[in-house]
Amino acid sequence: MKILKRNNVIPAWFKNLFCFHLIALLFSCGNSSDRINDQLVFRYNEHKNIGSLDPAFAKDNADIWAVNQLFNGLVQMDENLTVQPCIAKQWSISEDALTYAFALRTDVQFHKDPIFGKDSTRLVTAYDFEYSLFRLCDFATASPGSWVVNNLWDIEVKEDSLKITLKSPDPSFIGKLTMKYCSVVPKEIVQHYKSGFRSHPIGTGPFKFKRWEENLKLVFRRNEHYFEFDKNGVQLPYLEAVAITFLPDKQSEFLQFAQGNIDFVSGLDASYKDDILAATGKLRETYSQDINMIRGPYLNTEYLAFFMDSKIPEIQSKLLRQAINYGFDKKKMMTYLRNGIGIPANGGFIPKGLPGYNSSAGFSFQPEKAKQLVQQFKAETGISLPEITITTTSNYLSFCEYIQRELQKIGILVNVDVIPAATLKDAKANGKLDMFRASWVADYPDAENYLSLYASKNFAPNGPNYTHFKNKQFDTWYQESLTLTNAKIRESLYTKMDSLVMASTPIVPLFYDEVVRFTRKDVSGLGINPINLLDLKQVKKLN
Repeated sequence: MKILKRNNVIPAWFKNLFCFHLIALLFSCGNSSDRINDQLVFRYNEHKNIGSLDPAFAKDNADIWAVNQLFNGLVQMDENLTVQPCIAKQWSISEDALTYAFALRTDVQFHKDPIFGKDSTRLVTAYDFEYSLFRLCDFATASPGSWVVNNLWDIEVKEDSLKITLKSPDPSFIGKLTMKYCSVVPKEIVQHYKSGFRSHPIGTGPFKFKRWEENLKLVFRRNEHYFEFDKNGVQLPYLEAVAITFLPDKQSEFLQFAQGNIDFVSGLDASYKDDILAATGKLRETYSQDINMIRGPYLNTEYLAFFMDSKIPEIQSKLLRQAINYGFDKKKMMTYLRNGIGIPANGGFIPKGLPGYNSSAGFSFQPEKAKQLVQQFKAETGISLPEITITTTSNYLSFCEYIQRELQKIGILVNVDVIPAATLKDAKANGKLDMFRASWVADYPDAENYLSLYASKNFAPNGPNYTHFKNKQFDTWYQESLTLTNAKIRESLYTKMDSLVMASTPIVPLFYDEVVRFTRKDVSGLGINPINLLDLKQVKKLN
């Protein structure tokens, strides 16, 4: 067994103190109008860092969480994954699912910027959405979200309404419009700052951009002109500011949380899971006085991926890919490594809870079957000791070490290569990794979102097909699924597509996740949702 580690982490404690000290200075210095009540600042850490605040590049959760505080779209998703009004106050969809007509609010302002001129702001119009959506599919923008609007045919615009026409029916389109990619941006600001818009974002959201020192801290302030109100008529948001730090490891993040320096942490990491949770998945008594735990379903599939264009015989071999799928006990893995949080993925890539999920599409633990497949591979290739390398981040090292030990028992030598999250993100998008750990969180509640990862037209880096899986039958079914308006027929086709993918084994599903959030007791209104979107507009902190 061999473990390669290339994760050169910046000394965490030095950076901790520096980050929080600077943020404290930011909030306490300056003139009186800039000072913030520290108790109204929501603090969290983003260990994966943030690449851009331009919604056209809001690809990963780290970016999506930040962008969600700054920008709005036509529609938004509630905690039950139901599409709700946002800047569009109402809409209608034609029976053939080709035309979507929206009536807009007329009281939504962009955040202030001198480029707007005299008033430093202006109202949002339908022309802004026309620009924003066409910008998303413009080759010059090179947005990873261009696939969301690649079915767009035409947009008819009036000041306070727009009509979107698609090339082919797409029942999931209204859900896609809730994605942060589809946020409204002002043309004159984007054209002025060009690529600098990533670090000078102007949106309409509940918070506005204040300051970003990359790799150190990011600060948002309350948007005093935000257009949404709570059920009692109180203007949102309640918080005065949001402060984000970038400590690179989850253990340091948790220690800052335990000390009360940040207000919440998301997810369960190996570095602290046994400290905070009992083996039963319950919060330990030590923490129950100061911390709340929120837990719920999460439309997230964690998996290992094979790069199907790899030149390595072990990766090219369907026999060996099947053996790996059969070769380790996922239930045992979840019990010991996740304290029972999450569902072992013995089905396909579509997670449990979404229409199209098929519990029989995947692989169960069959060690003898796995050994037979490895022996068959050896006999056919002459390779006496099959060897693979799994590339992962430090947060998932324990999973990969577990898989490493189990696969050795069936005759496969496994190396584990640990690299920073940002490096893995870039390498997998550019086909530089033969096998890697990944996850896919639903952007909208339709299984087409998951199956889009296997359409050949979506090859990375311009789309989400990181495995470079290609199958003519799958592509035919995928295109057909985009035209079906009957939910039951579409669901049946999704199940067939998922089964076809699993039969070809470009991936090894590990588990279907659960959202787990830990908050300080003085935080309320954070909530939880199955796509793990961070929404801070109704969060309160008790004095």
